[in-house]
Amino acid sequence: MVKNGDALRSLEIAVLRQEKSNLSNNMRIVEAMYKEAVLLGAFPLKDRLSGLEVDIRIARAVNSVSKTP
Repeated sequence: MVKNGDALRSLEIAVLRQEKSNLSNNMRIVEAMYKEAVLLGAFPLKDRLSGLEVDIRIARAVNSVSKTP
């Protein structure tokens, strides 16, 4: 259990700032994740519009909330 979340968060940010991005490594990760999603049956979508109604209702609810504090 993390007792000092702020210290951990600042450490993570410092490490991320020091790391250099590696495009080829990132592409390999994305391709591996896509292959796993295909194997699990998540892609390709059977019905591309499935769940669209739910997304629209959520967007309407979020957009209708007043932004004043």
